[in-house]
Amino acid sequence: MSRPTTGSEPDPWRAPIIVAQVPETGLHRELEASAAERQAMAELAGLREILSVHASFDVVPKSGGRVQVTGLVRGRVGQTCVVTLDPIESEIEEEVDLMFAPEAEARRLADLIEEGQDDEEPPEVADPPEAIVNGIVDLGRLATDALFLAIDPYPRKEGAVFEAEVAAPDPEDHPFAALKALQERKKGK
Repeated sequence: MSRPTTGSEPDPWRAPIIVAQVPETGLHRELEASAAERQAMAELAGLREILSVHASFDVVPKSGGRVQVTGLVRGRVGQTCVVTLDPIESEIEEEVDLMFAPEAEARRLADLIEEGQDDEEPPEVADPPEAIVNGIVDLGRLATDALFLAIDPYPRKEGAVFEAEVAAPDPEDHPFAALKALQERKKGK
């Protein structure tokens, strides 16, 4: 997942979990972004405002130091209608199902998948796992990325329709109108 930013701005919403401390039975996390976190997220995404964000995640350990994170991110964002420029609010609901692997394994699997893409008919290949960086999976960043990916980049107010002004073409307004006018002036002499 990539973010709509340039440079290395800090993550506005952090909720790190240490992979080594995840019990065999897994763990469940309910997260709610604070007002300051929502404001920073809105600025990062170029939104008018983020009214609420809630994430519910289950983290389950898998073999080889991997973990699977599944859950749901819900939010309400304030945007501007691209047609009317009126402020509008949009409901976001995005499911998350990602595998995380130790950094070296994630890189190796990504390279293997990349090499396999050279075939003329690439088979259906699963996405490579996300990297576990420094033994940590940041659920806040994961929720932020899921929210950003689900936002409609061209929000429209319900019923708003863009209508371009279409004027009937003037029969005298064409590329050769000036030439025709010159010819008529010559005839008139």
